[in-house]
Amino acid sequence: MSASAFGAFIHHESDAHTAPRPLDKAIIHNANAAGPSDVELDTLQWGQKLNGPYELAPAGYSIPPTPGELEQSRPATPTDHVVDALAAASPYTTRNKWRLAAAGMVFLFSGMNDAVTGAVLPSIEAQYHVSYSIVSLLFIANALGFISSAPVISTLDAKLGRSRLLMLACSCMTVGFTTLTCAPPFPVIVVAFFFSGTGMSLFLAVSNAFIANLMNGTVILGFMHGLYGVGGIVSPLIATAMISKGIRWSYFYLIPLTLAALSIAFMGWSYRGFEADAAVQLMTALERTASRRSMPGEPTKRQQLWISLKSRTTLLGALFIFFYQGSEVAISGWVISYLIHYRDGDPSQVGNVTSGFWGGITLGRFILTGLCHKIGEKRSVVGLIIGAATFQVLVWAVPNIITNAVAESIVGFFLGPVYPCAVAVFSMIWPRKIQTSSLGIVTSMGSSGGAFVPFITGLMAQRLSTVVLHPIALFSFAVMVVAWLSLPKIIKRTE
Repeated sequence: MSASAFGAFIHHESDAHTAPRPLDKAIIHNANAAGPSDVELDTLQWGQKLNGPYELAPAGYSIPPTPGELEQSRPATPTDHVVDALAAASPYTTRNKWRLAAAGMVFLFSGMNDAVTGAVLPSIEAQYHVSYSIVSLLFIANALGFISSAPVISTLDAKLGRSRLLMLACSCMTVGFTTLTCAPPFPVIVVAFFFSGTGMSLFLAVSNAFIANLMNGTVILGFMHGLYGVGGIVSPLIATAMISKGIRWSYFYLIPLTLAALSIAFMGWSYRGFEADAAVQLMTALERTASRRSMPGEPTKRQQLWISLKSRTTLLGALFIFFYQGSEVAISGWVISYLIHYRDGDPSQVGNVTSGFWGGITLGRFILTGLCHKIGEKRSVVGLIIGAATFQVLVWAVPNIITNAVAESIVGFFLGPVYPCAVAVFSMIWPRKIQTSSLGIVTSMGSSGGAFVPFITGLMAQRLSTVVLHPIALFSFAVMVVAWLSLPKIIKRTE
């Protein structure tokens, strides 16, 4: 989007004799100078501020000048820098288009990795002669990768920079996929899932925070997580076709391995100079300074983590995403085993049911996310969960494989928009200074749910059969509704 597009919202007159000032001087003059103002930060709350004209600053507002600026003909106003910030944080700038393209590639192969587990699980069980409970350790290892990285994401982001952090994330996933391709002994496979979980945790926390603060962030998040769903559609189809032709299950991982290796360079290039962007400086200058030395009144990274852990939104959001991702992974991972062992389905046919489930998730994210944004994300989510629960009951009640497959796809359709809508709502409620650390906590808890709920499903299935999938999924949906209704109200930012 060109800078002229903002003319409808911001009227700005520049002095022809005044040279533009560097943004960093306007933000941080010296150790005692003021950082980004309340007005500047408030103007960056996209979906609510670009619906019509509004006043950027109270009359007479100005940023304290540097000594070299005392001779300027007029005091500098935040409008000078907010215009640049708006342009830089628009998703339509060339640099941000490449960043979103790089993120989209990672969302794609992340979805491939997560969804294929259910399709290859029977082959892993057969090759290594392990039970449901032992093979469920793969989910636990993935969650441990998320949990171990969550407390250090903000610190790594400040020390390494966004470009290097995302390269590190893709490198961890590359290590995991390389290991899986070799089909090593089972304990090594567990370690490989840990590495892939660590990399995905680093990527999701910073990428979700970046995208959520863009203009139309909810819609873009829906599209990105839709790409995740596309990966979830194609990977079970590919893996099932390979296995049915006698190709070893591990060779599937050559596909995400190639994409992950390419993403290391793509991420490094597209996010190079990320911190120098006007909008990023405006939003995170004080946060980066606080990581180097504590400024009066500004929390350090460790303090931000504790603030995040004590936040009601973070705790409820973590509970919500825990059971959301837990139910999603449990359904994706165990529905095939359920159809084979409980419904007597043909293994070569029912492997595609997982693709139908992920196809529903993808369509839901592409079709329903924009509609939910118009209706209101917070009110839409409850209806989506109720719709998913209704069709999950249908899968349980009707003893017909075709009906089960169609109903499970509709469950995915309703679940699809829930995650991007939830991230958008959390980002509206959190103070901006704890967004990244809070998202790290929430995503790590999501992966924990994606491990714990399928693990419990496996343990119970060992004793009671795979039909336990349905009551566990329905219980997860009920907890999600309670957590969602308990969230604080969305109010206008004041920080």
